[in-house]
Amino acid sequence: MARSIILGNGNMLVGLDEWANVRDLYFPMVGLENHVGEHMRHRIGVWADGKFSWLHDGTWTIKTHLEDAALESSIEATHAELGVSLFFHDVVYNEKNIFIRAVEVNNLADQKRSIRVFFAHEFELYSSSTAHTAYYDPIQKALIHYKVRRVLLANARIDGQMWSEYTTGVFGIEGKEGSFRDAEDGQLSGNPIEHGPADSVLGLYADYAPGEQKTIHYWIVAAKDIERAIELNNLVLEKKPEHMVLSTRNFWKSWVEKRTFHFPNLDPSCGRLFQKSLLLIRAHTNNNGAVIASSDSGMLQKGKDTYAYVWPRDAAFVALAMSGSGYLSITKEFFSFCKETISPMGYFMHKYNPDGSLGSSWHPWVRNGKFQLPIQKDETALVLFSFWKFYQFSKDLELVERFYDSLIFKTAEFLSEYKDGCTNLPAPSYDLWEERFGMHTFTSAAIYAGLKAAENFALLLGKDDERKRWHDRACEIREAILKHLYNEKTGTFYRSINVSYEKSDLRLEHPKIERDETIDISSAYGIYLFEVLNVNDPRLTSAMEKTKAALECKEKGTVGGLARYEEDQYHRASPYVPGNPWFITTLWYAQYTIARAKNAKDLEEAVKWLHWAADHAESSGVMAEQLHPYTGAAISATPLTWSHAEYVRTVLEYLNKMEELGLCADCNPNN
Repeated sequence: MARSIILGNGNMLVGLDEWANVRDLYFPMVGLENHVGEHMRHRIGVWADGKFSWLHDGTWTIKTHLEDAALESSIEATHAELGVSLFFHDVVYNEKNIFIRAVEVNNLADQKRSIRVFFAHEFELYSSSTAHTAYYDPIQKALIHYKVRRVLLANARIDGQMWSEYTTGVFGIEGKEGSFRDAEDGQLSGNPIEHGPADSVLGLYADYAPGEQKTIHYWIVAAKDIERAIELNNLVLEKKPEHMVLSTRNFWKSWVEKRTFHFPNLDPSCGRLFQKSLLLIRAHTNNNGAVIASSDSGMLQKGKDTYAYVWPRDAAFVALAMSGSGYLSITKEFFSFCKETISPMGYFMHKYNPDGSLGSSWHPWVRNGKFQLPIQKDETALVLFSFWKFYQFSKDLELVERFYDSLIFKTAEFLSEYKDGCTNLPAPSYDLWEERFGMHTFTSAAIYAGLKAAENFALLLGKDDERKRWHDRACEIREAILKHLYNEKTGTFYRSINVSYEKSDLRLEHPKIERDETIDISSAYGIYLFEVLNVNDPRLTSAMEKTKAALECKEKGTVGGLARYEEDQYHRASPYVPGNPWFITTLWYAQYTIARAKNAKDLEEAVKWLHWAADHAESSGVMAEQLHPYTGAAISATPLTWSHAEYVRTVLEYLNKMEELGLCADCNPNN
């Protein structure tokens, strides 16, 4: 299930579904410890005139949006038969770990009547439902859920008055569905405490005149002990929730508008998506610099896991986007995270938890009975590449000097030395799509660029021996790429090659090279992005245009966009397309067309794809990993941070080109 709204402050993240229900609540780190989880559901219900309805039961008309310039929801829910409408403005308070909902309740009937609104909670503290207690605190007049060092406190007011009824209970055991059922007759039983898989419900009752509106303020505070949770609850009562919503809105508006970007020849939706992408990236970024790929717990990767990890690759692309947008303090924290997680040998593992511990993986340490590093080497190279881009914007020489030995030197030495003796290409590893083992064009190009970045750092600090060593190895890799990975017959780049050895009759070992001719957009894009060839080189031109021809979803009835590679089976929705269209790959092609543009007309292709991305984002601005090729429905993790990063990067490239061509004097304030 896609997440329509993402709210956060770098410690706490809340994800709302299309029915305005809380479906993810991460604390104390973004991506680590989801206290709701996919099989849990918070519910919002309304009772009026003896009838009851949950917002997710299919009888409501609901429109979800993220505010254009704030991490704040704007949700409208209307039930014609009940004669009730709800307007939500939700935030995670930017200063403290408090989720606040401001809900305008409107009586659409022309008579006086009672309307009751219920908030039902199902928590899974520490990702477990056992040994969990939920109770009513009569002193604080709040519902408290706790387990060990995790406490979630729920409270509410309606037009400043306290809520009316509550209950606690259990769900999923003893034949009980959950305490939410207690609300469906419009009254709650008031059970004061329960333990095990405990849940709770809070109800707010009021009489409404014809057409009258009342405002509910509801909040959940997250803390590591009950005393601190009570302090935060008192803070809400003291500051007033309406003030906290307003101050959070103002904070994010100032944050996202600190630089004025102009978007000539683009639909206003593109500028809005640019801002929302920056905000959604920030919501997925921990205050320690860890950037998770997605908070969407509804997408179980391979049926076994989520995307709530730090992939150095995804995060490096995020760093490129945020550096280019002027958010250098965020990017700087990411490189601090990298410095702390890099292995002693100078490589990054597959993925990490947000606290820096090793994440789950499916890459083995043994292949064909022999030891192998279970890594994707492009991830290591991309961190170096993005660090150099960060320096070009920040000129933070002191950071470079501090990180030179611990990050730059270690990664560059590893990338330089870990090579295949037959081809001089970087030795085999897993590819950027995490599926294949070999010597890949994208990975090799990324390592070339990583070593060029290391060379630049060494030159900056006067490390002549290291500069020359890394320069020579980079040149060697470039030569090997063009020799072994370019397919002259087809005018494309091989996805990868593998070298094996066979014994001849003379019992001498001879290398056998197996070439994967599958067209994969990452191959040509890697050659372009990492400047292995000039953007106008005929080999790159041929490869990129043949890639587009092979991967574009252009069959009748399709939504357009480009797949990752031919016959991509990951969540494949139809055998009649090369694969599902991805935002990332489609925007990669747009970036290439921007780089080649020589006039305004040449930019029309990129404008088309930027509009395509804006048109196919969710109504809230959330971008998925991939789309159904015929319906355009979100598939896989939604949102995907990398998709938003590529949108930001593509818009920035467009603005830079507009300035370069003299078509806009001040499009990008960071230039």
